[in-house]
Amino acid sequence: MNGRFAISMHILTLLAQADGEWLTSELIAGSISINPVLARKELSNLRNSGLVISREGKNGGSKLAKSAEQIRLSDVFMATRQGAFLGTSRNSPNPNCPVGKQINQHLNDLYREAEEALVQKLGDSTLADFSGRFS
Repeated sequence: MNGRFAISMHILTLLAQADGEWLTSELIAGSISINPVLARKELSNLRNSGLVISREGKNGGSKLAKSAEQIRLSDVFMATRQGAFLGTSRNSPNPNCPVGKQINQHLNDLYREAEEALVQKLGDSTLADFSGRFS
């Protein structure tokens, strides 16, 4: 899985636990131990995906756009998705081989099925479920 999913889950969990308070990108970045610019980039992506709202200025920051109960982990996965989960077959096998001529198609089907299973599993849990693991 890409690092963006982990960063976004960290951000969203912080926001879920903030109970509606506006959190600054500096506070968020400090929790993740990343540069605030990277935190703002992920916040922008989450905002574009409808998961976060932000405001600028002295009392600015970010908070969840909807309740943690309404955010499915599959929503976060799809918002941070950067191409196929397992990639795509890029090898050039021998087309005269009975396996070689079909391997890429069968691998791509397998990758697609695995990603669909992952998205379905993530869809079974909400941000509230995940956030509840922290005490």
